Amino acid sequence: MTHLPVPADPTVLGPALDLEALADRAQAFAAGARAAATRKAYASDWRHFEDWCRTAGLAALPAAPTTVGLYLAAQAEVLAVATLTRRLSAIAVAHRMAEHAMDTRHPAIRDVMRGLRRVKGVAQVHAEALTVPLLRRVLAGCGDRLIDSRDRALLLVGFGAALRRSELVALDHADVAVGPEGLRITIRRSKGDQEGEGQVVAVGRTGTVTCPAGAYAAWIAAAGISEGAVFRGINRHGRVGRRLSTDAVSEIVQRRAAAAGLDPTLFSGHSMRAGFATSAALAGVEERLIMRQTRHRSSATVRRYIRDGELFARNLAAEIGL
Repeated sequence: MTHLPVPADPTVLGPALDLEALADRAQAFAAGARAAATRKAYASDWRHFEDWCRTAGLAALPAAPTTVGLYLAAQAEVLAVATLTRRLSAIAVAHRMAEHAMDTRHPAIRDVMRGLRRVKGVAQVHAEALTVPLLRRVLAGCGDRLIDSRDRALLLVGFGAALRRSELVALDHADVAVGPEGLRITIRRSKGDQEGEGQVVAVGRTGTVTCPAGAYAAWIAAAGISEGAVFRGINRHGRVGRRLSTDAVSEIVQRRAAAAGLDPTLFSGHSMRAGFATSAALAGVEERLIMRQTRHRSSATVRRYIRDGELFARNLAAEIGL
């Protein structure tokens, strides 16, 4: 990917300005327009496309629409439609940054993608929701060790605040205020808040053994955390280490699910967030209130959770006499 072009005539912006420095700054801001995870995925996707073109003896930049269509078809057996769609976006972005035209609506590309959607389908595989009954089952396996205290707090805070993995691991001590009513959690930046305006989520105190506020306070006290990252790794000697990664969150969920006798492959770091939305829907919580907690901008995703929660609200098979 190339740098943004510098105007040929320096007097356009004034002779005292360092245009090279301004171009570098503009390039940095442009790069920051997308989330770090998206930039990393796009970079990986672009490298894969370049390697494929090199092997096939085709130009990657600029690439002909037929080349892109051939690439998508070549990857159809091993990649999901969602991944292929992201690959196409990465290719288009790389061309745009290099000031080359890339029309993703060209028939050589559009028709291939349409055909792939018809053949492969577009339904995504979603993580199993860690609903309240399942969460209680998982938490029942937590003992009195420091790692148990951390996992209990992580699961309950992640569930109660409907946090994404990235939001959960990004929490600092200063972001969580503990009060008589519960937790006030400030999310500095998230997938739905790329501009970094910040969002505040409240998790009410329940006074039960599964109270997120109680679990959080117990973990902070046991680990002696007064600043910095809230959720951290713990080594085999019981020493608290550095901030957890997003992958570590998924591993914790799966390990705890397995210990509870559940199939760990069905669960992921997203299971807590999905579990909250599904449980709230099952409890009859209004859609707007669920969206306020999950911070979904689109109601389509939340409605899927509501549908999942209502699947067995009535046993129609029994009602008709089966």
